[in-house]
Amino acid sequence: MRVWLGLGSNIDREHNIRSAVRSLETTFGKLVLSPVYESAAVGIDGAPFFFNMVVGIDVRLPLPELAEGLRAIETAHGRVRGDDKFAPRTLDIDLLTYGDQVLQREGSPFLPRDEITLYAFVLRPLAEVAGDERHPLTGRCYREVWSEFDQASQPLRSVPLELR
Repeated sequence: MRVWLGLGSNIDREHNIRSAVRSLETTFGKLVLSPVYESAAVGIDGAPFFFNMVVGIDVRLPLPELAEGLRAIETAHGRVRGDDKFAPRTLDIDLLTYGDQVLQREGSPFLPRDEITLYAFVLRPLAEVAGDERHPLTGRCYREVWSEFDQASQPLRSVPLELR
């Protein structure tokens, strides 16, 4: 099953994004990699800019095991979790989709992630590597959703970062 992940870092960004890609490749095998983008931190005034990208992996793992493995990679990269969800971070790995499944917790969907349609730093790279795939809730292809997104409201800068 194809799974899409969002990667982000605003602490030692180049090192952590490169290292995360290597860790994901070691753990899951062949990856689909989007370009890397720099974006302003959402919800944090004056915070360092983030490097973000989307990574596709193929897995046969149940969701709890996959989530545990992703969290272990974050922890190995120095991710510290606290009460401040907007704190700077060495590495953030968000599970964006789990195949075409729609999963709910407490009555609201948590997969696919809302961030897909809310943030340019997720939607643009996803549209670039999976443009013809369809959002599990809306049925619209990511390329179409990106073309209608208010791109000027969340500027992105392409980062020429060699990942392999």
